Amino acid sequence: MLDMTKPIVFKNVEFDLLTLGEILIDMISKEYEDNKGCNDYVRNFGGSPSNIAINTKKLGLNSITVSCVGRDGMGDFLIERLNSEGIDTRLIERSNASTSMVVVTRSKGTPIPIFYRGADYDLVYTKELDEAIKKSKIMHFSTWPLSREKSRKVVEKGIETAKKSGTLIGFDPNYHKDLWEEDFDGVGYIKSIIKHVDFIKPSEDDAERLFGKDTPENQIKKFLELDAKLVVMTLGKDGVIVADKNQIQRFCTLATEVQDTTGAGDAFWSGFYTGIVKGRSILDAVKVGLAASAFKLRYVGAISPMSKYEDLIKEFNV
Repeated sequence: MLDMTKPIVFKNVEFDLLTLGEILIDMISKEYEDNKGCNDYVRNFGGSPSNIAINTKKLGLNSITVSCVGRDGMGDFLIERLNSEGIDTRLIERSNASTSMVVVTRSKGTPIPIFYRGADYDLVYTKELDEAIKKSKIMHFSTWPLSREKSRKVVEKGIETAKKSGTLIGFDPNYHKDLWEEDFDGVGYIKSIIKHVDFIKPSEDDAERLFGKDTPENQIKKFLELDAKLVVMTLGKDGVIVADKNQIQRFCTLATEVQDTTGAGDAFWSGFYTGIVKGRSILDAVKVGLAASAFKLRYVGAISPMSKYEDLIKEFNV
């Protein structure tokens, strides 16, 4: 069991973080409107796991991402962006399906996405992926690849490999009903795998989609009752609650300026992972996550400028 007050001792391996899941196009509106009121959208790099890989790379980690894009111009755009950020793209697969896309309205609250899916779930478990998981300190994934059978089996195999090799596992339970097959119990499936991961970071919206409306404290209890080892619940302007079965602690937000909330959760994950890899305790790493999220909120788009780790902790005094 992880001790929230002590640094985690990691094995000496090649990668600090491996992210597994979707890479896609975010079409973000120029205006703050509802989905029917916007005429102009801008193409952006998107996909939570790859966003986290890029952010952590900027923060100083050696990160690699695993995903699938189409053999089309949008896929080329995404891979070129990863290359420009110094991300290792050897595990990015290409598919005959179209590159996946999300259309989202620019927002100061929780964005409401519209999904157009294609290549993102066309993943294959390869020998190279197996070796990369074994050579990683942390493997991170979201619910996107879980929502279709082919990529779900890849994640399941990845979890099995990670557990055997001592790679820690982080899970973003960002459930969206529209992503899942109609005859598959996505909520039940997500609940069933919570016990297999080391970190889980739901937002209030994520928790509500899984359990219905309730207080953050009660939602955390529900995750713990499903044998979650560590729950980090982000509360937007109300900060973060961190809990395991022995203790619970609340942190205030560090954000003072909000231009766009898209990608704020990814930025938090990025700071959190960077903090624990850099030798901080889990509780101190949460502060780094809050700092990274506050930094990101100043900019529009899921991928935005990100400070170096040393500069970030100095600016936010964490």
